[in-house]
Amino acid sequence: MKFPYAMLRDFVETALDAEAIGHLLTMAGFELEGIEEAEDDSVLDIKVMSNRGDGLSVFGLAREVLAKDASSLPTPLYLSATNGFASVQLGTTPAPTSVDIRTTDCSRYACSVLTGASHRESEAWMQKRLRQAGMRPISLWVDVTNYVMLEVGQPLHAFDYELLAENRIVVRKAELGEELTTLNGIGHKLQPDQMMICDAAKPIAAAGIMGGAETEVSESTKTVLLESAHFLNTSVRRTRKQLGLNTEASYRFERSVDPAGVAAAIHRCFSLLSAADPGIVSTAIVDVYPVHPTPKTLTLRVNRASTMLGMPITEEQAGSYLSRLGFTIELSGPGEYSVQTPTWRPDIVREIDLIEELGRVHGYDQIPETMIQGTTTLGGPQGFQLWTDWLRDAALNAGYNETVSHSLGNLHPLDAPGTPRIGPRTPSSPDMAYLRSSVLSSLGEVARRNNPKEVRAFEIGHVFWGTDPSYEEEIRLGILASGPLLSGDWSVKESGQVSFFTVKGDLDAILGQVGVSATLTPPTELDPRLHPTRQAVLSNGDIAFGILGQLHPDVAKETSLPPDTIVAEIRLAKAFEARSTGLKLHSVSRHPAVRRDMSVLLDKSVDYGDVAVRIEEAGGAVLERHWLFDVFSGQGIPEGKHALGIAIQLRKPDSTFTDEEANQVRDRVVSALADLGATTR
Repeated sequence: MKFPYAMLRDFVETALDAEAIGHLLTMAGFELEGIEEAEDDSVLDIKVMSNRGDGLSVFGLAREVLAKDASSLPTPLYLSATNGFASVQLGTTPAPTSVDIRTTDCSRYACSVLTGASHRESEAWMQKRLRQAGMRPISLWVDVTNYVMLEVGQPLHAFDYELLAENRIVVRKAELGEELTTLNGIGHKLQPDQMMICDAAKPIAAAGIMGGAETEVSESTKTVLLESAHFLNTSVRRTRKQLGLNTEASYRFERSVDPAGVAAAIHRCFSLLSAADPGIVSTAIVDVYPVHPTPKTLTLRVNRASTMLGMPITEEQAGSYLSRLGFTIELSGPGEYSVQTPTWRPDIVREIDLIEELGRVHGYDQIPETMIQGTTTLGGPQGFQLWTDWLRDAALNAGYNETVSHSLGNLHPLDAPGTPRIGPRTPSSPDMAYLRSSVLSSLGEVARRNNPKEVRAFEIGHVFWGTDPSYEEEIRLGILASGPLLSGDWSVKESGQVSFFTVKGDLDAILGQVGVSATLTPPTELDPRLHPTRQAVLSNGDIAFGILGQLHPDVAKETSLPPDTIVAEIRLAKAFEARSTGLKLHSVSRHPAVRRDMSVLLDKSVDYGDVAVRIEEAGGAVLERHWLFDVFSGQGIPEGKHALGIAIQLRKPDSTFTDEEANQVRDRVVSALADLGATTR
């Protein structure tokens, strides 16, 4: 915002020059962007924060100067502005107009009808100050409204009263098909969500932005309707963007204008007009004020303010600073104020905002230089985020490549079954119409586009599903593998193919590194994406957190993936819940391991997970690992049974196993398996 230094001196008696005023405002939070000389006066260019609409006026900045500089004094003009220019006497004749507000986006609308108007230039001193502020002088009516806006921050607009249909004002949203030609000569097709100032027949101005050309004040104008209003900032911002307009008025309305200053601006405007042209006569003000702002009452603890600012603030200083800024204060207890916020400060909503006001006025440069005290938050990822990073590293270490896919896509055969899909209301294309409900659909597309015959990939990402308003979102790990276990070269004769069991082993290794042990159980309800006899649920106790299986042949064909493709999907929040937080440590034995093999005959109906549990219980602390190395069924094996070749590896921490000791452990394992109906071959 640009304004000449002389305008500030109209409101403040101060010994500070323009440069000192610029420094003071910068230390108050209003950054000085520069000072230039224009027509024998210094012009300050102040950057105002987006939530400080009160700073977009000389009156508002004068308030800041008076608050920070105790040696500066208010002028009679400042005191009159503080009192709403109540001393300016307007006419008492009722205005021959009416105001009808039909939208909640307008909380106050005031106007007065002025007669005796003449089309003439404004006074030379006003034209000079407007030019210094970067505004072009046009005529008395336009210049005075612009000058008042610069002075007190309230935009005004003058309509040719005789051009208003039925001589009345209606504030409403535009109707579909209505049009408005603004003062810049550009025509606009209006939308139903745009707030307009209208007469009885049509829109005559874009509320808070720009007036219409049809009711512009001209040389033939004899009677003027002077408007001053308060509009919702978000409504003005939306309409301004849609119309492609940017004006001094919209700039202020978007940053909030004081609703209590609406009528005061008309009083000030009339005082300047009548001083320039004594023949101008006004009517009484029509003031429609359906929505009064509710001032906030906050509690300020002075000791808390001193602690937060890191410098001592006394009770007297706190009260003085806030009073000079226009707050209404009352001592409610020892070292505690009850503070009522003024209407021009909607940005003050919490105690910490009041503390910031004290810091601004007292001076940030008064904060002493002391060593930092207290505690700091531990840096880096923690909790679930850190655990997810470990999981990612474990998947990479297991030989899988990470993919990152867009969460938007089309419907896909690998979408989670039975989950309602959601997506943007207006998708950019059919291929971006839905948020994915499964990470497997993204992995399937990655594999299809690359080399689906040899893939080992994983992705950690968000999935979405649900119906309005119950939407769900969670993070999942997806795994997809197909093709040879090892890339073929001359040194590898037979590498084997990825299978259900190899991916199960990979999952055991990946999840084991992050403290999650998984048990595989048959699903109670088949997943239609997976082979009906080659799928399992991953769980830990009562917590089911994932699925593992081979693609259903029909799904594999539909997605152009190999039929032996293995996939898994883990619900990470559930897996995190099932993790073990304790570390299991043991010393490394210097003694050699001993292997014992056994072949047992067992019913096919017995789950191998039960076999593993019995082996581990019987093996005890000396059992280092065990694995299934052969499965045989056919000639010589009874119907419904198969022969399992099982190896156990044993090691003692303090001595070497003897044959007899190793055989005893093997016999205990065989005896434990007998409880499952197993017999040795």
